[in-house]
Amino acid sequence: MGFDPTTSKFVKALRIVQRYSSKAVEDKVSFFVELGFDVNDVWAMFKKYPPFLNNSEKKKMEKAIDTLLCLGFSKGDLTVILKRFPQFIGLSAESLKEKTEFLVKEMKWPLKAVVSTPAVFGYSLEKRTVPRCNVLKALMTKGLLGSELPTMSPVLAITDEAFLNKYVRKHNDKKLVAELMASFTGKKKKNKKNLDLVK
Repeated sequence: MGFDPTTSKFVKALRIVQRYSSKAVEDKVSFFVELGFDVNDVWAMFKKYPPFLNNSEKKKMEKAIDTLLCLGFSKGDLTVILKRFPQFIGLSAESLKEKTEFLVKEMKWPLKAVVSTPAVFGYSLEKRTVPRCNVLKALMTKGLLGSELPTMSPVLAITDEAFLNKYVRKHNDKKLVAELMASFTGKKKKNKKNLDLVK
């Protein structure tokens, strides 16, 4: 299968393959081939993310794919998304729709940005995406970020610490930093934690 037998990923892959009959594995692979994937692509995705085949429930996948197509993604986009982020198959159609609508309709990032950074589907809206976007909105309202949003990946893919250093803590105005921290944490009033961060 192309795995290093000394890695935990190999062990996971072996367990998953052993769980199914040869016919079941063939059926799962065939399902993706019917969607337009090359057999080699399917095994490449399995190598990258062993639970790929384990999670590939046809009805769930069809619903997720139909949802993204209705949201404006093309079949080519879906191919790119699955290759870059095969964990996508474990997400519900509802989650995919909610995250896409927030990023595209509310934040105005283009669909191609989501295709380029499909890991955003795996980020928590409540704990990661929304707090960071709240900070961006606050900065744009104050004219401190320009008229256009930064590209998606540098905003959402970095750690919380890196994000705060880049968009919040770099400002010299302590009141502004406290306001931005309130936007990030969802708290309207400054608290001790916020004050500690602006020292």
